[in-house]
Amino acid sequence: MSQYWAPTASLENLRARAEMLATIRTYFAEQTVLEVDTPSLSSSANTDLNIDSIGAHYQGPSASADGALYLHTSPEFPMKRLLASGCGAIYQICKVFRDGECGRYHNPEFSLLEWYRPNFDQHALMADVDELINLVLGSSTTTLRKLTYQQAFIGQVGFDPLTAETTTLQHCAQQHGINVVGLEGAANDEWLDLLMDQVVIPSLGDGRVFIYDYPASQASLARLDPNDNRFAQRFELYINGIELANGFHELTDASLQRQRFENDNIKRQYASKPTMPIDENFIAALEAGLPDCAGVALGLDRLLMLKVGASNIAQVLAFPFNKA
Repeated sequence: MSQYWAPTASLENLRARAEMLATIRTYFAEQTVLEVDTPSLSSSANTDLNIDSIGAHYQGPSASADGALYLHTSPEFPMKRLLASGCGAIYQICKVFRDGECGRYHNPEFSLLEWYRPNFDQHALMADVDELINLVLGSSTTTLRKLTYQQAFIGQVGFDPLTAETTTLQHCAQQHGINVVGLEGAANDEWLDLLMDQVVIPSLGDGRVFIYDYPASQASLARLDPNDNRFAQRFELYINGIELANGFHELTDASLQRQRFENDNIKRQYASKPTMPIDENFIAALEAGLPDCAGVALGLDRLLMLKVGASNIAQVLAFPFNKA
């Protein structure tokens, strides 16, 4: 009899997931961080060039003219609406959805932990992230390093990513045996993303590494450094070469955020991707006043992989995409 109905995660790993979630909830409860629940469906979508939303269609009461909806890629926008309403520190554990992402470390539907701390900057939030990781994985499992984006590139490939010309980035990719077919005309940030994923991060070896102070062109929803606007107050956490978390000292300027969303859609047009509807409710929340805060999104399935020593995300999911 076919076993296709059976889960891919072992009972031991399912129990490890429950233990991990209990640890996370206890951590935030002890610090009076409020757990919240926001919608998975939205009339708006993620404009990021590198993230594609999964669409849905609704035809019932109060439907829009075309019935178009999108499954959220992150609960960020509604959570920030809650922050603007004065709710204080919050967190959420939820399923999120991203089109075209399926592989060893990816499933189109995955579990995300996202939280926001008023009056934190990116450095305070990095310490917060590390404290939670210590609880889940154990403080002695990996060593911790912190590097700026600039330091990581200079140390691993020998040039400054802020000043490198496109030809330098292309040559570096070719030297490391990366297939660059189809990347003709790519912008510098696309080359930098490629080199970060394929060269820089693998060269850092095992352990925990926070990369911070990303180029301003990769700010996303982060504010720029007031002392040097070449840098965005953004960080990412890698453990044993696996990207685990992405955090920001959050941008609070509504007009600048709208401009970034519009620029994203221009990039999507150039890449022959559909433009995405901007979240006007989120923009209105920024106009009303988002408090100074920092926020981070952390992939729970990948964290669980590290906790149990799994080599494929399917080992920690009851039913991955191909068995859903």
